[in-house]
Amino acid sequence: MIDQKKVAFIGAGSMAEGMIAGIVRSGRMPLHHIYATNRQNVDRLHELTKRYGIQTATMDSCPFEDMDILILAMKPKDAEKALDTLKPHIQPHQLIMSVLAGVKTQSIENMLHEGQPVMRVMPNTSSTIGASATGLSAGRYVTNGQMAMSQALLSEMGEVYTIEEEHMDIFTGIAGSGPAYFYFLMERIEEAGEEAGLSKEMSRQIGTQTLLGAAKMLQETAENPSILREKITSPNGTTAAGLHALDDFGGGEAIKQAVKHATNRSKEISEQQKQKVSI
Repeated sequence: MIDQKKVAFIGAGSMAEGMIAGIVRSGRMPLHHIYATNRQNVDRLHELTKRYGIQTATMDSCPFEDMDILILAMKPKDAEKALDTLKPHIQPHQLIMSVLAGVKTQSIENMLHEGQPVMRVMPNTSSTIGASATGLSAGRYVTNGQMAMSQALLSEMGEVYTIEEEHMDIFTGIAGSGPAYFYFLMERIEEAGEEAGLSKEMSRQIGTQTLLGAAKMLQETAENPSILREKITSPNGTTAAGLHALDDFGGGEAIKQAVKHATNRSKEISEQQKQKVSI
């Protein structure tokens, strides 16, 4: 389905690159069907062309009219200005796919032509290796065909979860920001390993395999995480000691609060964007 489609990324930052890398890695879409553009950083565009073999162009030379999907990947604060520039080039049949945190589909619809199909997505940086957890919410005018096309495209980057847009903020807090929590955990594991005499590289390898194995256990056994935790926690054993320390130092609450704070920030961005549009 997607091998005949054309897609343009409006914005060429880390999120756009992660998605581009995932699509290119899958080999399902011809490289000359993938475009990236940004406001003024031509060096960045050349870098993406060299690294992935895709097409790049400046905003005033990108063939937007030829695209099937336009992916909004700029900073949320730049969205209104970018859409003003894009609006004359956008065709009624084109799907607008937004990865802008906190910006609702209705806000984008209101800035474009009446009836323009708009979809909100939230991948994470693991899309680079085809292992993203990506949330997908359709706006009012998205057709069944466009929904299927989007799912096919996003599935090249990992797993896709269709959710109500009202849940996109919590999805962002869990999946969009989630990789950073695990990287933060790995940094602490490396520090503990080094302090005990292991090299950073060995600590990282051990920690990475441990996290990978635990994730696979959750995927493949379908057991409740509390049951899996209990199975390896002997009374007065090493695991129990570690878990007690997590409780004593607020580890469990810290993880929950990390998700909640990221979720609340997504809501704040949404509210700021709503106020900006209504002015």
